[in-house]
Amino acid sequence: MRDLQPKRIVVKVGTSSLVLANGKLNLRAIGRLAYVLTDLCNHDYQVILVSSGAMGAGRDMLHIKERPTEIPEQQALAAIGQSRLIGIYTREFAEYQQIVAQVLLTRDVIIFPESHCNVVNTLNAMLAKNIIPIINENDTVSIDELDHKTSFSDNDELSAIVAEITQADLLIMLSDIDGLFTANPHKHPEAQLISQVPVIDDQILSYASGRDSSFGTGGMTTKINAAQRILKNHQQMVLANGANPEIIYDILDGQEIGTLFSNSVVSKKQ
Repeated sequence: MRDLQPKRIVVKVGTSSLVLANGKLNLRAIGRLAYVLTDLCNHDYQVILVSSGAMGAGRDMLHIKERPTEIPEQQALAAIGQSRLIGIYTREFAEYQQIVAQVLLTRDVIIFPESHCNVVNTLNAMLAKNIIPIINENDTVSIDELDHKTSFSDNDELSAIVAEITQADLLIMLSDIDGLFTANPHKHPEAQLISQVPVIDDQILSYASGRDSSFGTGGMTTKINAAQRILKNHQQMVLANGANPEIIYDILDGQEIGTLFSNSVVSKKQ
């Protein structure tokens, strides 16, 4: 058993957990996620949701099968999809009388001291009122231009940064894989799941794999990069399969599910 004991939790859900293989939104998964996170709030956890899926939702609405290559087209799809996605989240959470709020961030907001302070104060005010912030990158204005960097590399990085600035106790990263393996389990059935990672060394870095989903933007490399930030700040992160959001209950109950990135927690025998 794991002794995590978090109070403030960041949950990151990837596009692969929100968008079906046929490009349609996974409404059942979104509904389950709303139920679980509301229940956590009812049990006095403070919860922040970092959600991908905006571009996937936009592609679904406009019946576009392939991700466009032009940046303005991607940003337009993300804007359309974000509107739909937050509408669905608001409706699903309202089923349980849970208030949510949309927060769209760019990297410069985090970097500049005054805006950084404003973001932290806003998120803390929401959490104090039992409101769940739903955070995504502001894709319509996020660009890499000269030395004015406004975009995050991906939402894996964004979730780790949110965990850092809010001093969260635990980041739960839900993906389409069961955790960190010694090799890509989709290609190597003999790959072994790694239960706990206390430090990111060359061996762990070598386990990183490429993209596995046409709708997602990152692979295992981005998750390990996020874990590096978490470990540097002496925080905790669990990478697990988000097919059923109720897995969050098992994680918080201390079950050894997925991969725990922590340099302080030691598993205990039942």
